[in-house]
Amino acid sequence: MKLASIILGVIAIAFIAVQVFALKSQKNIETYPYIVEKEYKDFQIRSYEATLFSSVKLSSNNFKEASGKGFSILAGYIFGNNKTNEKIAMTSPVAMTLEDSMTMLFMVPKKFNKESLPVPNQPQIKFQNEPAKKVAAIEFKGWANDKKINKYKQMLISFLKAEEIKHTNRFYFLGYNAPYEVFNRKNEVIVELK
Repeated sequence: MKLASIILGVIAIAFIAVQVFALKSQKNIETYPYIVEKEYKDFQIRSYEATLFSSVKLSSNNFKEASGKGFSILAGYIFGNNKTNEKIAMTSPVAMTLEDSMTMLFMVPKKFNKESLPVPNQPQIKFQNEPAKKVAAIEFKGWANDKKINKYKQMLISFLKAEEIKHTNRFYFLGYNAPYEVFNRKNEVIVELK
């Protein structure tokens, strides 16, 4: 009985340490820069800067499957699986297009441009400049899945319709937390405006 208590205590301490580390590391992560143009009760209108992303197109539109595969490919690249074995800092959020074939995108840190980035070992990794854009964004907490993402996408569509704000059909999911973070999880669905 004493051994079980010690083991549970060690597990609890390790869990707390990982969560504290996750909270502290979030503060040092470079994020996708934007300005809030207008705040509504349930959503925001934002302007994003033109930004460079590394991306991988996936054959699935299932969030769990696509996010797992896309994350492992792009994380492998930034953790050194490239021609020069160079590590690149993680950025936030991780973005995914919400379409029949999802694309996962990692923002490239500002110190790089297309020419200075290490060449990927995986040919499916591409670099794309996302132009400056105006979007509507809705936030939700907890763990993301297809059902939740679709729910908030539909809510955002309804809110925009009620405010007579025209949007494109370019929706994205944005995830802000590392996979091992349990608390304070933040997710968003955004859509480009016309």
